[in-house]
Amino acid sequence: MVEKTPVDLWFDPSCPFAWITSRWLLEVEKVRPVEPRWRLMSLHILNEDKDVPDEYKRGARKNLGSVRVVAAAAAQHGEEYVGRLYTELGTRLHNQGMKKDPDRLREVNEAALEAVGLDRKLADAMDSDAYDEAIRASHDEGITLVGQEVGTPIIRVGANAFFGPVITKILRGEDAGRLWDGVLAVTAYEDFFELKRSRVKRPSFD
Repeated sequence: MVEKTPVDLWFDPSCPFAWITSRWLLEVEKVRPVEPRWRLMSLHILNEDKDVPDEYKRGARKNLGSVRVVAAAAAQHGEEYVGRLYTELGTRLHNQGMKKDPDRLREVNEAALEAVGLDRKLADAMDSDAYDEAIRASHDEGITLVGQEVGTPIIRVGANAFFGPVITKILRGEDAGRLWDGVLAVTAYEDFFELKRSRVKRPSFD
């Protein structure tokens, strides 16, 4: 039996690109010996002291509610709920388009909690700062690996950590594996920092 390599991925549930990368990583797991592990970060924390539009800051602050719910579930019921809740939240926010209606965020969190077998009232954590210290600690752990100039997702494989990859489509099968191989190949070099091109496609969650 091949030993699996742990792969940590830091995410904010509201980020569509982190969502696509996370679903790609699950595809990688099918064709490469990796074990995804899910870690929380927050776009609100990332941008609280940065010069970004007020509208973006308000959205990130509101979306902190979902991060809080995941943190509360992990603290009260175990870390295994982080990935499970992320799947339920991301499916509703992104695949089902519910992120476009921020007034339904409480409903989204309640439905996600119910789907993983937890009490819907745990959504009360959306408006509580009880878990903010734990969220900030997880966020800081991830962002310290790659620097303040990037965002979510962050991936760590052993001593190798990087932002991204940013993709607009969930690669599957051996295509997912080949991209994984390539990402590891270039990020393994400590003097490699960036490859980039203009993003001309919108995210696709199929």
